[in-house]
Amino acid sequence: QVQLVESGGGLVQPGGSLGLSCAASGFSFNMGSMGWYRQVPGKQRELVARVNRIGSNTIYADSVKGRFTISRDNAKNTVHLQMSSLKPEDTAVYYCNAGRFWGDSPGAYWGQGTQVTVSS
Repeated sequence: QVQLVESGGGLVQPGGSLGLSCAASGFSFNMGSMGWYRQVPGKQRELVARVNRIGSNTIYADSVKGRFTISRDNAKNTVHLQMSSLKPEDTAVYYCNAGRFWGDSPGAYWGQGTQVTVSS
């Protein structure tokens, strides 16, 4: 059974930085797509960033380009989201997501979510 476990959420001041990590387990292949989505109450879950199997292709939401960086470590089955220059509008629950193929957007597998709050 595929499991995705996020860590690293919390409270950060505007302009600050925060890193999220997701550890994946329960499968014997490298996921074609791993990434992060976020959701605020009353709104649809939206893509933040995702990366392909070998890390050569990344997609970012326009709102986070230049501020967030996604990376993955296939040896450890982890995906990391480094967030900088955080804004109050980045406040959301962030979900790790994985799919077997790059075309899976979103993928079939979700983590439980971790809260990120940007506030002074």
